[in-house]
Amino acid sequence: MYIVSSYPVAVFLCMITMLCWGSWANTQKLAEKSWRFELFYWDYVAGIVLMSLLFAFTLGSFGNEGRSFLRDLAQAESGKLLNAFTGGIIFNAANILVVAAISVAGMAVAFPVGIGIALVLGVLINYIASPQGNATWLFTGVTLITLAIVLDALAYRKKASQNSKVPAKGILLSVSGGILMALFYRFVASSMASNFEQPESGYLSPYTAVFIFTLGILTSNFVFNTILMKNPIEGKPVSYADYFSGRPKEHLTGILGGLIWCIGMSFSILAAGKAGFAISYGLGQGATLVAALWGVFIWKEFKQADGTSGLLTAMFLLFVAGISLIIYAGM
Repeated sequence: MYIVSSYPVAVFLCMITMLCWGSWANTQKLAEKSWRFELFYWDYVAGIVLMSLLFAFTLGSFGNEGRSFLRDLAQAESGKLLNAFTGGIIFNAANILVVAAISVAGMAVAFPVGIGIALVLGVLINYIASPQGNATWLFTGVTLITLAIVLDALAYRKKASQNSKVPAKGILLSVSGGILMALFYRFVASSMASNFEQPESGYLSPYTAVFIFTLGILTSNFVFNTILMKNPIEGKPVSYADYFSGRPKEHLTGILGGLIWCIGMSFSILAAGKAGFAISYGLGQGATLVAALWGVFIWKEFKQADGTSGLLTAMFLLFVAGISLIIYAGM
């Protein structure tokens, strides 16, 4: 299987993760005019599973290093499979909660609270479990990125109505989603071998871990998304008949979103072999600022929002500084 050979390559893959995790939601934005999120999400999950299989039977099966996907799957211990599967369930619950928080409280609350908690708590959990890299530089970088996310929130708040009141339910959803989002990566990491080149018996390769993780997402989606379809945060309930009445273009848009997200997840897990799980996760969660770049320059979300240019400039500068320190922490 393909294994990352050096730290610079690992950092490069983490940058791709950041781009993928910060960009997949554009597919939802393209589809939202004619396609409800609950229906879009089924195709998104399908795209995640398909990409994990593609990686497993290509990069995960070729080459002389490590164990090939099918051989690795056959020798895996049930406990390790369960850890990766549980990570998928937790991620799916977190993702749906964060999206629900955006619907209730808006991005100005959901992103800094939800993703801010996920970033700080996730890096802390992964560093304690697998300390790799300079803690001072790592957590200084995390702090700067957190400040950047806060400035992003302030910019959105300026754009929004000053009289709007944030519902308590929105804050609760944001906090719950953020905590779960911080936990899922550790479950996947705990299922994996510590040495990708010579993996320990019973543990999973990165490709097997990601595939089992996606099965956790798919299985739990029959519970979580079915509940959401019948009890939507906004709008009327939708049915499976509505899903199957969708046009090919709408289905393909959702699948594309899942493919993009899973490329990011796969590269993040691969990069962790050289960068460490804390650094790999922390860089990936910088995706919030990538999403902000799309919002500012492509979707023109701040086009008529006075007084936000200074906040946005400071946000991007803090983001670049934070990312640079996280990368430096692993050198």
